[in-house]
Amino acid sequence: MHQPRIPACRYTTARPPVAWRSSTVLRLVRVLRAPNLPGNGMRRIGWQAVFLTSVLLCTLTSGKLQAAPSIPASDATVLERLPFKANDPIARELAALRKTVQQNPNTPASAAQLARRYYDLVAEEGDPRYLGYAEAALAPWWKLAAPPDEVLLMRATLKQFRHDFASAIADLDRLLARTPSHDNARVLRATLHIVQARYPMARADCQAVRGAANQAVALGCLAMVNGLTGQAEPAYTRLAAALRTVPSTDKDNQLWILLRLAEMAQRLSRPQLAETHFKQALALGVQDTFLLAAWSDFLLEQGRAPEVVALLKDKTRSDNLLLRLVLAEQGSTSASARTNRTTLAARFAAAQLRGDTVHQAEEARFALQIENNPAKALKLAQENWKVQLEPRDARIVLEAALALKDAPAAAPVLQWLAESKHEDRTLLQLASQLQKVRPKHSSGNPPNSTPNPAQPSKTEAKP
Repeated sequence: MHQPRIPACRYTTARPPVAWRSSTVLRLVRVLRAPNLPGNGMRRIGWQAVFLTSVLLCTLTSGKLQAAPSIPASDATVLERLPFKANDPIARELAALRKTVQQNPNTPASAAQLARRYYDLVAEEGDPRYLGYAEAALAPWWKLAAPPDEVLLMRATLKQFRHDFASAIADLDRLLARTPSHDNARVLRATLHIVQARYPMARADCQAVRGAANQAVALGCLAMVNGLTGQAEPAYTRLAAALRTVPSTDKDNQLWILLRLAEMAQRLSRPQLAETHFKQALALGVQDTFLLAAWSDFLLEQGRAPEVVALLKDKTRSDNLLLRLVLAEQGSTSASARTNRTTLAARFAAAQLRGDTVHQAEEARFALQIENNPAKALKLAQENWKVQLEPRDARIVLEAALALKDAPAAAPVLQWLAESKHEDRTLLQLASQLQKVRPKHSSGNPPNSTPNPAQPSKTEAKP
């Protein structure tokens, strides 16, 4: 089939950059295997997004376009096909699922099954274009107010990935009002409440899970809430016990729990224990970009950047992993390191031109640590904090505010730390340092208006 060329450029990635959302949610969705989920044919990539990205990449890397751009005639034009070979097992699986949907176009279960498989590939391959294909699979039901349960669940899953949390929760509310015993929907809603720091609502949903098959996930769900609200030690103990109940064949569940255990061990300043859990997760052999990102962050924290470079040098299609690679290559003057930095900067710039704001936490980290622009980083981090309130989101706000010596700018995060009784030693240390900074009043808050969360709670040891 004829495929028009994109603007010729040395660093062209030929794909729309979409930043990663909450890894916790996506990994949980892979664990919650709802039966007979729904699919449709592959949606073609919107040519405007790819064209914009390609032009911008050329502009940023060379200062001028190196070839006259070829503008596709319509949105129906195929710009690129995903890199599957005819004998690839994933390609065969997707072909079979699409064929089933084509033969049963009005069957939501088949469409949701295809959509879910595309969604899983986001975690497995690190390519966010699969999200568009997943949405296209649900197109006949996408705008319906009350589609079937399997469509509602999958639609909520896709919406949350794009940070449309309010609409995703609304879909889950409808599903649970109709089917109160739907444990998968309840745990997913709990996780979205966690992402937005609505901990009492999340705890209520976790406690309401009744399905025997989901007990390990229910315990993990509750442990996530407790681990963020001053009960990290007992939460870790209970979750470690829950892991022993998961069948050895259930690798998705094992991986999800091991990642939560590693996170809690890091929060409790136990790096050796965290590393053990990460290595247990890696040993499962599950292809998962979020595992690689979390492991890379841990290695960077431990000063082991060369290991990150070796791990991620061939995984630059994923924005999430490319960011970690760029962080690991700081100070390098190699051609590949320069290419990686330029490519990631171009992806962020293209997202801004498209009005895409869901990548702000990652861009804030890039601005602070790579571009050395704390003012830009703080603005991005503050905007992101309005939508997503997880520990990593808190950290970039605190780091940027500290770099600017502007404690009032981090007031919402400091308040979250104080009210949630969060125990992450790194966040508490950053908060303590901010409390010692002389306020600039740039955010309009009076002196001493920021809460002090840095006093250790009874359940935590002093750093």
